[in-house]
Amino acid sequence: MKLVIDDIKTAAITACRKATLQPLVDYIQAKTDDGSELNLNFICTHNSRRSQFAQVWSAAAADYFNVNANSFSGGIEVTACNERTIASLKRSGFQVKTRGSENPHYELSADFIKRPLTVFSKMFDDKTNPTTNFAAIMTCSHADENCPYILGSDERIPVRYNDPKRFDNTDMEEQMYDQCSNEIATELFYVFSQIK
Repeated sequence: MKLVIDDIKTAAITACRKATLQPLVDYIQAKTDDGSELNLNFICTHNSRRSQFAQVWSAAAADYFNVNANSFSGGIEVTACNERTIASLKRSGFQVKTRGSENPHYELSADFIKRPLTVFSKMFDDKTNPTTNFAAIMTCSHADENCPYILGSDERIPVRYNDPKRFDNTDMEEQMYDQCSNEIATELFYVFSQIK
């Protein structure tokens, strides 16, 4: 199912969830207002599913709303970006080039992003990620609870999502990965739509 950017419906986001997202809106708005570099690092335990979706959709939403932002992701363990995550992003309209095999680097491009994105599993403090002047957005409960301090971050913002991993190798696998991706996309498009 290709996700059509213009068809993303942010109106369905609940008031409770908007309250969860508000600190991220406030952080982005403050950085935008003072002209500071805006770096967002989405963090999940293995940097293989939710944090990767968030990095990709944050970049797409920032481009769509013309907000100058840099989107990153990382984990507290290195594994590999899950192939189901990449398959879901392909279904959403991304073209993918793959380099490497053990921890592949995926280059994603699409007509709705300004520049290709490279995603792969890495630590949150990997050399490709910012070490200061960034918001750490915690996308999973395990990383949020087990990594209470992110060195160098301006702010730590919990925005948790359910893990589609529990549906691996089931009849619902594809549907639940796409649902997770679409939920993250919708919320990040809402966040960036709020920036003035």
